[in-house]
Amino acid sequence: MEPLAAFPNNEISLKIVLAIGVGLLVGLEREFASKDVGVRTFSLVSVFGLLTSLVHIDFLITGLVSTLVMTAFMNARSMLANKSLEITTSVAMLVTFCLGALVGNGHVFTPVAGAIIMTLLLSWKTELSAFAHGLKLNEIRSAVILGLLSFVVYPLLPNEYIDKWDLFNPRESFMTVLVLAGLSFVNYVLLKIYSTRGLYYSALLGGAVSSSAAASEVSNAVKTPNGILPHALPILLMTMVSMFIRNLVLLGGLEPQAIPIALAPLAGMTFAAVILIWKAQAKHEDGTSPTVPIQVDSPVSLRRVSKYAVMFITLQVFGTLAVRYLGEAGVLSVSFFGGFVSSASATASVAKLASQGKISPALAGIATVLTSVSSALVNLPVVHQVTHDKALVRRLAFHTFAAIFTGLVMMAFVEWFFSYL
Repeated sequence: MEPLAAFPNNEISLKIVLAIGVGLLVGLEREFASKDVGVRTFSLVSVFGLLTSLVHIDFLITGLVSTLVMTAFMNARSMLANKSLEITTSVAMLVTFCLGALVGNGHVFTPVAGAIIMTLLLSWKTELSAFAHGLKLNEIRSAVILGLLSFVVYPLLPNEYIDKWDLFNPRESFMTVLVLAGLSFVNYVLLKIYSTRGLYYSALLGGAVSSSAAASEVSNAVKTPNGILPHALPILLMTMVSMFIRNLVLLGGLEPQAIPIALAPLAGMTFAAVILIWKAQAKHEDGTSPTVPIQVDSPVSLRRVSKYAVMFITLQVFGTLAVRYLGEAGVLSVSFFGGFVSSASATASVAKLASQGKISPALAGIATVLTSVSSALVNLPVVHQVTHDKALVRRLAFHTFAAIFTGLVMMAFVEWFFSYL
Protein backbone atom coordinates (compact mmCIF):
# COMPACT_ATOMS: atom_id res chain seq x y z
CA MET A 1 0.00 0.00 0.00
CA GLU A 2 1.34 3.42 -0.94
CA PRO A 3 2.20 5.87 1.85
CA LEU A 4 -0.65 8.18 2.82
CA ALA A 5 -0.50 11.81 1.82
CA ALA A 6 -0.82 14.34 4.61
CA PHE A 7 -4.40 15.28 5.38
CA PRO A 8 -5.35 18.98 5.18
CA ASN A 9 -5.33 20.27 8.74
CA ASN A 10 -8.57 22.28 8.57
CA GLU A 11 -10.50 19.53 6.83
CA ILE A 12 -9.38 16.72 9.13
CA SER A 13 -10.01 18.87 12.21
CA LEU A 14 -13.63 19.45 11.18
CA LYS A 15 -14.09 15.75 10.48
CA ILE A 16 -12.71 14.74 13.88
CA VAL A 17 -14.97 17.24 15.65
CA LEU A 18 -18.01 16.03 13.69
CA ALA A 19 -17.20 12.36 14.37
CA ILE A 20 -16.79 13.04 18.09
CA GLY A 21 -20.08 14.97 18.09
CA VAL A 22 -21.88 12.03 16.49
CA GLY A 23 -20.46 9.64 19.08
CA LEU A 24 -21.20 12.00 21.96
CA LEU A 25 -24.84 12.37 20.95
CA VAL A 26 -25.50 8.64 20.94
CA GLY A 27 -23.20 7.96 23.88
CA LEU A 28 -24.94 10.48 26.12
CA GLU A 29 -28.25 8.68 25.63
CA ARG A 30 -26.65 5.30 26.39
CA GLU A 31 -24.94 6.79 29.46
CA PHE A 32 -28.26 8.21 30.65
CA ALA A 33 -29.83 4.77 30.16
CA SER A 34 -27.20 3.37 32.58
CA LYS A 35 -25.46 1.16 30.03
CA ASP A 36 -21.91 -0.15 30.49
CA VAL A 37 -20.73 1.65 27.35
CA GLY A 38 -21.42 5.34 27.10
CA VAL A 39 -20.01 8.68 26.04
CA ARG A 40 -16.32 7.80 25.73
CA THR A 41 -16.82 4.43 24.04
CA PHE A 42 -19.25 5.69 21.42
CA SER A 43 -17.09 8.72 20.68
CA LEU A 44 -14.07 6.47 20.19
CA VAL A 45 -16.03 4.09 17.96
CA SER A 46 -17.11 7.00 15.76
CA VAL A 47 -13.54 8.29 15.51
CA PHE A 48 -12.38 4.72 14.81
CA GLY A 49 -14.77 4.59 11.83
CA LEU A 50 -13.48 7.97 10.66
CA LEU A 51 -9.78 6.97 10.81
CA THR A 52 -10.20 3.56 9.15
CA SER A 53 -12.14 5.13 6.27
CA LEU A 54 -9.34 7.66 5.76
CA VAL A 55 -6.60 5.05 5.59
CA HIS A 56 -7.89 2.41 3.17
CA ILE A 57 -10.92 0.27 2.39
CA ASP A 58 -9.12 -2.76 3.85
CA PHE A 59 -8.69 -0.93 7.15
CA LEU A 60 -12.37 0.03 7.08
CA ILE A 61 -13.43 -3.60 6.71
CA THR A 62 -11.00 -4.64 9.44
CA GLY A 63 -12.35 -1.91 11.69
CA LEU A 64 -15.92 -3.06 11.14
CA VAL A 65 -14.97 -6.66 11.95
CA SER A 66 -13.13 -5.46 15.06
CA THR A 67 -16.25 -3.57 16.19
CA LEU A 68 -18.32 -6.71 15.64
CA VAL A 69 -15.88 -8.71 17.78
CA MET A 70 -16.03 -6.03 20.48
CA THR A 71 -19.83 -6.13 20.58
CA ALA A 72 -19.68 -9.94 20.74
CA PHE A 73 -17.43 -9.78 23.83
CA MET A 74 -19.72 -7.14 25.34
CA ASN A 75 -22.75 -9.40 24.93
CA ALA A 76 -20.87 -12.42 26.27
CA ARG A 77 -19.92 -10.45 29.39
CA SER A 78 -23.52 -9.26 29.80
CA MET A 79 -24.80 -12.83 29.49
CA LEU A 80 -22.42 -14.06 32.19
CA ALA A 81 -23.17 -11.16 34.53
CA ASN A 82 -26.87 -10.41 33.99
CA LYS A 83 -28.19 -13.24 31.78
CA SER A 84 -29.20 -10.62 29.19
CA LEU A 85 -28.05 -9.42 25.79
CA GLU A 86 -27.19 -5.83 24.88
CA ILE A 87 -28.58 -6.08 21.35
CA THR A 88 -29.75 -2.48 21.07
CA THR A 89 -26.48 -1.03 22.34
CA SER A 90 -24.52 -3.37 20.05
CA VAL A 91 -26.45 -2.27 16.98
CA ALA A 92 -26.09 1.37 18.02
CA MET A 93 -22.34 0.89 18.27
CA LEU A 94 -22.13 -0.62 14.76
CA VAL A 95 -24.24 2.20 13.33
CA THR A 96 -22.01 4.75 15.08
CA PHE A 97 -18.94 3.18 13.46
CA CYS A 98 -20.63 3.50 10.03
CA LEU A 99 -21.57 7.11 10.74
CA GLY A 100 -17.97 7.88 11.60
CA ALA A 101 -16.88 6.24 8.35
CA LEU A 102 -19.32 8.46 6.45
CA VAL A 103 -17.79 11.52 8.11
CA GLY A 104 -14.39 10.32 6.92
CA ASN A 105 -15.73 10.16 3.35
CA GLY A 106 -16.84 13.78 3.46
CA HIS A 107 -20.52 13.37 4.34
CA VAL A 108 -22.15 15.74 6.81
CA PHE A 109 -25.94 15.59 6.55
CA THR A 110 -26.24 11.79 6.51
CA PRO A 111 -24.15 11.06 9.65
CA VAL A 112 -25.66 13.97 11.61
CA ALA A 113 -29.24 13.07 10.64
CA GLY A 114 -28.52 9.40 11.31
CA ALA A 115 -27.13 10.14 14.78
CA ILE A 116 -30.11 12.34 15.69
CA ILE A 117 -32.67 9.81 14.49
CA MET A 118 -30.89 6.94 16.24
CA THR A 119 -30.73 8.90 19.49
CA LEU A 120 -34.45 9.68 19.27
CA LEU A 121 -35.28 6.03 18.71
CA LEU A 122 -33.13 5.01 21.67
CA SER A 123 -34.62 7.66 23.97
CA TRP A 124 -38.22 6.83 23.00
CA LYS A 125 -37.95 3.23 24.20
CA THR A 126 -40.84 3.47 26.66
CA GLU A 127 -43.15 5.33 24.30
CA LEU A 128 -42.40 3.10 21.32
CA SER A 129 -42.82 -0.07 23.38
CA ALA A 130 -46.17 1.12 24.73
CA PHE A 131 -47.29 2.08 21.25
CA ALA A 132 -46.20 -1.27 19.77
CA HIS A 133 -47.93 -3.28 22.50
CA GLY A 134 -51.11 -1.30 21.89
CA LEU A 135 -51.21 -2.09 18.18
CA LYS A 136 -53.84 -4.37 16.75
CA LEU A 137 -53.33 -6.81 13.89
CA ASN A 138 -55.52 -4.79 11.53
CA GLU A 139 -53.45 -1.65 12.25
CA ILE A 140 -50.22 -3.45 11.35
CA ARG A 141 -51.87 -4.69 8.19
CA SER A 142 -52.93 -1.13 7.42
CA ALA A 143 -49.34 0.12 7.55
CA VAL A 144 -48.22 -2.77 5.33
CA ILE A 145 -51.03 -2.11 2.84
CA LEU A 146 -50.15 1.59 2.69
CA GLY A 147 -46.53 0.71 1.93
CA LEU A 148 -47.57 -1.87 -0.66
CA LEU A 149 -49.87 0.55 -2.44
CA SER A 150 -47.31 3.37 -2.35
CA PHE A 151 -44.15 1.58 -3.41
CA VAL A 152 -45.35 -1.45 -5.38
CA VAL A 153 -48.75 -0.78 -6.95
CA TYR A 154 -48.40 2.95 -7.71
CA PRO A 155 -45.25 2.69 -9.93
CA LEU A 156 -46.95 0.03 -12.07
CA LEU A 157 -49.96 2.18 -13.00
CA PRO A 158 -50.02 3.92 -16.42
CA ASN A 159 -49.59 7.69 -16.31
CA GLU A 160 -52.07 8.53 -19.08
CA TYR A 161 -55.78 8.68 -19.70
CA ILE A 162 -57.10 5.22 -20.54
CA ASP A 163 -60.50 6.29 -21.91
CA LYS A 164 -61.34 8.27 -25.02
CA TRP A 165 -63.11 10.98 -22.99
CA ASP A 166 -59.98 11.83 -20.95
CA LEU A 167 -61.73 11.22 -17.64
CA PHE A 168 -59.50 8.74 -15.84
CA ASN A 169 -55.72 8.73 -15.38
CA PRO A 170 -54.91 5.75 -13.11
CA ARG A 171 -51.64 7.06 -11.69
CA GLU A 172 -52.88 10.59 -10.96
CA SER A 173 -56.07 9.29 -9.37
CA PHE A 174 -54.24 6.68 -7.33
CA MET A 175 -51.75 9.25 -6.05
CA THR A 176 -54.59 11.39 -4.71
CA VAL A 177 -56.16 8.33 -3.07
CA LEU A 178 -52.80 7.61 -1.40
CA VAL A 179 -52.64 11.19 -0.12
CA LEU A 180 -56.13 10.82 1.37
CA ALA A 181 -55.32 7.46 2.95
CA GLY A 182 -51.92 8.64 4.23
CA LEU A 183 -53.32 11.81 5.82
CA SER A 184 -56.11 9.84 7.47
CA PHE A 185 -53.64 7.21 8.70
CA VAL A 186 -51.42 9.86 10.33
CA ASN A 187 -54.45 11.31 12.11
CA TYR A 188 -55.49 7.78 13.13
CA VAL A 189 -52.05 7.16 14.70
CA LEU A 190 -52.29 10.47 16.59
CA LEU A 191 -55.76 9.46 17.75
CA LYS A 192 -54.36 6.20 19.11
CA ILE A 193 -51.66 8.05 21.01
CA TYR A 194 -53.60 11.00 22.43
CA SER A 195 -57.18 9.72 22.77
CA THR A 196 -56.62 8.90 26.45
CA ARG A 197 -56.24 12.62 27.21
CA GLY A 198 -59.98 13.17 26.88
CA LEU A 199 -62.82 13.33 24.43
CA TYR A 200 -61.76 16.76 23.15
CA TYR A 201 -58.54 15.25 21.81
CA SER A 202 -60.41 12.22 20.48
CA ALA A 203 -63.00 14.36 18.73
CA LEU A 204 -60.37 16.66 17.20
CA LEU A 205 -58.19 13.84 15.86
CA GLY A 206 -61.06 11.50 15.00
CA GLY A 207 -62.79 14.24 13.02
CA ALA A 208 -59.70 14.56 10.84
CA VAL A 209 -60.02 10.86 9.97
CA SER A 210 -63.77 10.94 9.34
CA SER A 211 -65.98 13.66 10.79
CA SER A 212 -69.21 11.67 10.46
CA ALA A 213 -67.70 8.55 12.03
CA ALA A 214 -66.19 10.65 14.82
CA ALA A 215 -69.51 12.43 15.42
CA SER A 216 -71.25 9.06 15.68
CA GLU A 217 -68.64 7.70 18.09
CA VAL A 218 -68.66 10.85 20.21
CA SER A 219 -72.45 10.72 20.36
CA ASN A 220 -72.21 7.19 21.75
CA ALA A 221 -69.50 8.23 24.20
CA VAL A 222 -71.48 11.15 25.68
CA LYS A 223 -74.58 9.05 26.36
CA THR A 224 -75.07 7.90 29.93
CA PRO A 225 -77.97 6.17 31.73
CA ASN A 226 -78.79 9.57 33.25
CA GLY A 227 -78.78 11.45 29.95
CA ILE A 228 -76.26 13.32 27.83
CA LEU A 229 -72.99 14.52 29.33
CA PRO A 230 -72.85 18.32 29.76
CA HIS A 231 -69.73 18.56 27.59
CA ALA A 232 -71.42 16.89 24.60
CA LEU A 233 -71.98 20.05 22.55
CA PRO A 234 -68.41 21.46 22.53
CA ILE A 235 -66.97 17.99 21.99
CA LEU A 236 -69.20 17.42 18.95
CA LEU A 237 -68.22 20.83 17.59
CA MET A 238 -64.57 19.75 17.75
CA THR A 239 -65.20 17.15 15.02
CA MET A 240 -66.40 19.95 12.76
CA VAL A 241 -63.32 22.08 13.51
CA SER A 242 -60.92 19.29 12.62
CA MET A 243 -62.81 18.63 9.37
CA PHE A 244 -62.42 22.29 8.33
CA ILE A 245 -58.69 22.20 9.08
CA ARG A 246 -58.19 18.87 7.29
CA ASN A 247 -59.91 20.08 4.13
CA LEU A 248 -57.84 23.26 4.09
CA VAL A 249 -54.60 21.26 4.49
CA LEU A 250 -55.69 18.83 1.78
CA LEU A 251 -56.56 21.64 -0.63
CA GLY A 252 -53.27 23.42 0.02
CA GLY A 253 -51.29 20.24 -0.53
CA LEU A 254 -52.90 19.44 -3.89
CA GLU A 255 -53.54 22.94 -5.24
CA PRO A 256 -51.83 25.74 -3.25
CA GLN A 257 -53.18 28.46 -5.57
CA ALA A 258 -56.70 27.77 -4.28
CA ILE A 259 -55.77 28.66 -0.70
CA PRO A 260 -56.34 32.47 -1.00
CA ILE A 261 -60.03 31.87 -1.79
CA ALA A 262 -60.72 29.09 0.72
CA LEU A 263 -58.56 30.31 3.61
CA ALA A 264 -60.76 33.14 4.92
CA PRO A 265 -64.10 31.24 4.82
CA LEU A 266 -62.69 28.04 6.35
CA ALA A 267 -60.70 30.00 8.91
CA GLY A 268 -63.82 32.03 9.70
CA MET A 269 -65.90 28.90 10.25
CA THR A 270 -63.12 27.38 12.35
CA PHE A 271 -62.71 30.51 14.46
CA ALA A 272 -66.46 30.85 14.97
CA ALA A 273 -66.71 27.20 16.00
CA VAL A 274 -63.80 27.59 18.43
CA ILE A 275 -65.47 30.63 20.02
CA LEU A 276 -68.72 28.67 20.35
CA ILE A 277 -66.83 25.73 21.86
CA TRP A 278 -65.19 28.04 24.39
CA LYS A 279 -68.51 29.62 25.35
CA ALA A 280 -70.24 26.25 25.62
CA GLN A 281 -67.41 24.87 27.71
CA ALA A 282 -67.34 27.94 29.98
CA LYS A 283 -70.85 27.13 31.18
CA HIS A 284 -69.42 24.21 33.16
CA GLU A 285 -67.38 24.65 36.29
CA ASP A 286 -64.47 22.47 35.21
CA GLY A 287 -62.88 22.50 31.76
CA THR A 288 -62.04 18.82 31.71
CA SER A 289 -63.69 16.27 29.47
CA PRO A 290 -64.39 12.62 30.21
CA THR A 291 -61.76 10.14 29.10
CA VAL A 292 -63.80 7.82 26.90
CA PRO A 293 -61.64 6.81 23.92
CA ILE A 294 -63.56 6.65 20.66
CA GLN A 295 -63.04 3.84 18.18
CA VAL A 296 -62.56 4.84 14.56
CA ASP A 297 -61.66 2.10 12.09
CA SER A 298 -58.21 2.24 10.52
CA PRO A 299 -58.47 4.21 7.26
CA VAL A 300 -55.95 2.01 5.42
CA SER A 301 -57.62 -1.29 4.71
CA LEU A 302 -58.46 -2.70 1.32
CA ARG A 303 -62.11 -1.92 1.96
CA ARG A 304 -61.50 1.67 3.07
CA VAL A 305 -58.95 2.40 0.34
CA SER A 306 -61.34 0.97 -2.25
CA LYS A 307 -64.04 3.23 -0.81
CA TYR A 308 -61.73 6.25 -1.10
CA ALA A 309 -60.89 5.29 -4.68
CA VAL A 310 -64.50 4.78 -5.75
CA MET A 311 -65.65 8.04 -4.16
CA PHE A 312 -62.75 10.07 -5.51
CA ILE A 313 -62.93 8.67 -9.06
CA THR A 314 -66.72 9.07 -9.13
CA LEU A 315 -66.53 12.67 -7.95
CA GLN A 316 -63.70 13.47 -10.36
CA VAL A 317 -65.55 11.98 -13.34
CA PHE A 318 -68.77 13.79 -12.44
CA GLY A 319 -66.80 16.96 -11.80
CA THR A 320 -65.11 16.77 -15.20
CA LEU A 321 -68.43 16.15 -16.94
CA ALA A 322 -70.02 18.97 -14.96
CA VAL A 323 -67.32 21.38 -16.15
CA ARG A 324 -67.86 20.39 -19.76
CA TYR A 325 -71.64 20.48 -19.84
CA LEU A 326 -72.85 22.51 -16.85
CA GLY A 327 -70.03 24.95 -16.16
CA GLU A 328 -69.12 26.27 -12.73
CA ALA A 329 -72.57 25.65 -11.26
CA GLY A 330 -72.22 21.96 -12.05
CA VAL A 331 -68.87 21.69 -10.25
CA LEU A 332 -70.24 23.48 -7.19
CA SER A 333 -73.29 21.19 -7.12
CA VAL A 334 -71.16 18.04 -7.36
CA SER A 335 -68.90 19.31 -4.58
CA PHE A 336 -71.76 20.27 -2.28
CA PHE A 337 -73.55 16.94 -2.60
CA GLY A 338 -70.24 15.07 -2.54
CA GLY A 339 -69.60 16.54 0.90
CA PHE A 340 -72.54 14.55 2.27
CA VAL A 341 -70.62 11.38 1.40
CA SER A 342 -66.97 12.39 1.90
CA SER A 343 -65.75 15.97 2.10
CA ALA A 344 -62.14 14.78 1.92
CA SER A 345 -62.74 13.02 -1.40
CA ALA A 346 -64.74 15.97 -2.73
CA THR A 347 -61.97 18.40 -1.73
CA ALA A 348 -59.32 16.22 -3.34
CA SER A 349 -61.42 15.96 -6.50
CA VAL A 350 -61.78 19.70 -7.10
CA ALA A 351 -58.15 20.30 -6.09
CA LYS A 352 -57.04 17.75 -8.68
CA LEU A 353 -59.27 19.29 -11.35
CA ALA A 354 -57.70 22.68 -10.61
CA SER A 355 -54.15 21.29 -10.73
CA GLN A 356 -54.96 19.77 -14.15
CA GLY A 357 -56.21 23.14 -15.43
CA LYS A 358 -59.79 21.95 -15.90
CA ILE A 359 -61.17 24.48 -13.40
CA SER A 360 -59.74 27.63 -11.87
CA PRO A 361 -58.09 27.58 -8.42
CA ALA A 362 -60.70 30.10 -7.27
CA LEU A 363 -63.52 27.70 -8.19
CA ALA A 364 -61.72 24.88 -6.35
CA GLY A 365 -61.50 27.07 -3.25
CA ILE A 366 -65.22 27.90 -3.33
CA ALA A 367 -66.11 24.26 -3.94
CA THR A 368 -64.03 23.22 -0.91
CA VAL A 369 -65.93 25.66 1.28
CA LEU A 370 -69.26 24.28 0.04
CA THR A 371 -68.26 20.66 0.55
CA SER A 372 -67.11 21.54 4.09
CA VAL A 373 -70.50 23.14 4.74
CA SER A 374 -72.41 20.06 3.59
CA SER A 375 -70.11 17.80 5.64
CA ALA A 376 -70.85 19.87 8.75
CA LEU A 377 -74.59 19.63 8.10
CA VAL A 378 -74.56 15.85 7.69
CA ASN A 379 -73.43 15.47 11.31
CA LEU A 380 -76.81 16.70 12.55
CA PRO A 381 -78.85 13.64 11.49
CA VAL A 382 -75.98 11.40 12.60
CA VAL A 383 -76.08 12.84 16.13
CA HIS A 384 -79.86 12.68 16.24
CA GLN A 385 -79.90 9.05 15.15
CA VAL A 386 -77.48 8.04 17.90
CA THR A 387 -78.59 10.20 20.83
CA HIS A 388 -82.31 10.84 20.09
CA ASP A 389 -81.83 14.01 22.14
CA LYS A 390 -83.71 16.81 20.40
CA ALA A 391 -82.39 19.52 22.72
CA LEU A 392 -78.77 18.57 21.95
CA VAL A 393 -79.45 18.43 18.21
CA ARG A 394 -81.16 21.85 18.30
CA ARG A 395 -78.21 23.42 20.10
CA LEU A 396 -75.75 21.70 17.77
CA ALA A 397 -77.74 22.89 14.74
CA PHE A 398 -77.75 26.48 16.03
CA HIS A 399 -73.98 26.48 16.57
CA THR A 400 -73.35 24.73 13.24
CA PHE A 401 -75.43 27.24 11.29
CA ALA A 402 -73.75 30.11 13.12
CA ALA A 403 -70.32 28.83 12.05
CA ILE A 404 -71.54 28.22 8.48
CA PHE A 405 -73.05 31.69 8.29
CA THR A 406 -69.71 33.18 9.34
CA GLY A 407 -67.94 31.22 6.62
CA LEU A 408 -70.40 32.21 3.90
CA VAL A 409 -70.12 35.88 4.88
CA MET A 410 -66.34 35.60 4.70
CA MET A 411 -66.58 33.91 1.29
CA ALA A 412 -68.83 36.69 -0.03
CA PHE A 413 -66.33 39.27 1.26
CA VAL A 414 -63.41 37.44 -0.39
CA GLU A 415 -65.31 37.25 -3.69
CA TRP A 416 -66.06 40.96 -3.52
CA PHE A 417 -62.48 41.77 -2.59
CA PHE A 418 -60.92 39.84 -5.48
CA SER A 419 -63.46 41.13 -7.97
CA TYR A 420 -62.73 44.67 -6.80
CA LEU A 421 -59.03 44.14 -7.40
